[in-house]
Amino acid sequence: MVTDMSRYLYSLICIFISVSSARVPQCSAQESQTSGIISENSKNSPVSEQRVESTEQGKAAGKGKAAGKGKAGNRETKLAEYLTGAIFSGQFTIDGKNDLNPKPEEYTIAKCEKLNEPDLYRLTARIKYGQVDSEVPMDIKILWSGNTPVITLDSLWIPGMGTFSARVLIHSSRYAGTWQHDAVGGHMFGMIKKTVPK
Repeated sequence: MVTDMSRYLYSLICIFISVSSARVPQCSAQESQTSGIISENSKNSPVSEQRVESTEQGKAAGKGKAAGKGKAGNRETKLAEYLTGAIFSGQFTIDGKNDLNPKPEEYTIAKCEKLNEPDLYRLTARIKYGQVDSEVPMDIKILWSGNTPVITLDSLWIPGMGTFSARVLIHSSRYAGTWQHDAVGGHMFGMIKKTVPK
């Protein structure tokens, strides 16, 4: 009787184990390996790479803007220092006149300071050309072509002298450009030197 009961219990246990095993899905070795690859690849998915790349590009762009702003401010300060006490000494031509000897000109910049507005500087300059000899303060734009500063005047009215337009680039202690005074215009060029400190 005991033996029959033991066999009966043993049979029930075996049936229970078989049913339980059938309900729980078993991963094959291949499925387990595939699952591991998917889990590992999810860390290096294109989306993850794009997010990391975008984050890095954002950081680089932020650093670039800050560096660019600092660099621009530095060169503007250096330009103002360079122009303070500078003498533009050279010659100018008049369109339509075949003068073999261009006329002399001289511009002495007593002071140059950068204003708060972008590209705007205040120059206190003594202007000498032809019969003109006058010192005037002027707020003018100096733009940049790459690393080259370009003095830019667009219909600037100077009291007692008239209306002027000009494009004058500065490079390696030289200047060159074009000028327009009312209806008359031409070219200008020469050397830049510094005044001797008193």
